Amino acid sequence: MVPVRAAVLGATGLVGQQFVRLLDGHPWVRVEALVADRSAGKTLEESGRWVLGERPPAYAAGMVLERLDVDSLARRVDVVFSALPRSVAGEVEPELAKRGVVVVSNAGTMRMDPDVPLVNGEVNPGHLELVRVQRERRGWNGAIIKNPNCSTAVLTLFLKPLLDEYGLERVAVTTLQAMSGAGFSGLPSLAIYDNVIPYISREEEKIETESLKILGKLEGGSVKPADVSIEATATRVPVIDGHTEVVYFKLKRSPGSIDELASVLDGFKSLPQELGLPTAPEKPLIVRGEEDRPQPRLDRMAGRGMSVTVGRLDSAPGLGEGWYRAVILGHNTIRGAAGAALLAFELYYKTGVGGG
Repeated sequence: MVPVRAAVLGATGLVGQQFVRLLDGHPWVRVEALVADRSAGKTLEESGRWVLGERPPAYAAGMVLERLDVDSLARRVDVVFSALPRSVAGEVEPELAKRGVVVVSNAGTMRMDPDVPLVNGEVNPGHLELVRVQRERRGWNGAIIKNPNCSTAVLTLFLKPLLDEYGLERVAVTTLQAMSGAGFSGLPSLAIYDNVIPYISREEEKIETESLKILGKLEGGSVKPADVSIEATATRVPVIDGHTEVVYFKLKRSPGSIDELASVLDGFKSLPQELGLPTAPEKPLIVRGEEDRPQPRLDRMAGRGMSVTVGRLDSAPGLGEGWYRAVILGHNTIRGAAGAALLAFELYYKTGVGGG
């Protein structure tokens, strides 16, 4: 198999570093370039910015970081994994796609564009068909594929089997989001230490809108949003990694028991598992019965960081018939960012969607 030539954009940020780590030894991908303007000219190890363990993977440690050059990248790589900030991604990513590069991006720009697939691997792999629509409409040979907002990725993975098995009417979710979701320098220590911040800019809107696109159905070259009411409250808590979410949800059809509901969630598998994709966890959802789980320190690396752990599963009769509650947890920079993006690319590559 000829390896896919790849670049990581924003390679020294937290999500960029997760891309670098996850691509170590990948059976299909060979990393040809690491891009990080502020540290350009230094090797990744010399940059002094590596925070995921003692040192970068051996294949990447000695690679010289490059400045972002669209023309140069387009001549040398087939795919870029983008951890660029929103302000840069909106300009750079379409230019790469015009030049024939497949852009798999964690940036928030273009996620809600009608012809851009917003993919959470096990939830909506069929939405990758939008690549064909995108190429036809925009006249380019490359593509832009987006992964969801971090909290949305965790939530929609949990909601998918519920929607399929029972139907969903309403969802109310409160997130307790880790500090790494704001980036390595995103929060001053005195702002988050001994504190909970009850608002994260644009986060609630992302959860409410992106989830409906991801859970929606592909019809006639666009996505019809899911007919579900989702209300979100987003908070930041002093945890390093791992987003916890308290979810209340109303089902259209009630399960026979909580054990049945747990079985549906715990047994959920989808196309990434059927295809045996390298980044796919064996179990996307892991249901735990202990009353004090999930916990970030204990559960964020479940399934190598790609599984969502579900606990506190029970009915919520005080809210009315058909209401249930769960506490869920997922790793925000793996399942919620780099891992989800890499899984979307593996689906694209393995299925040949859009001629890729």
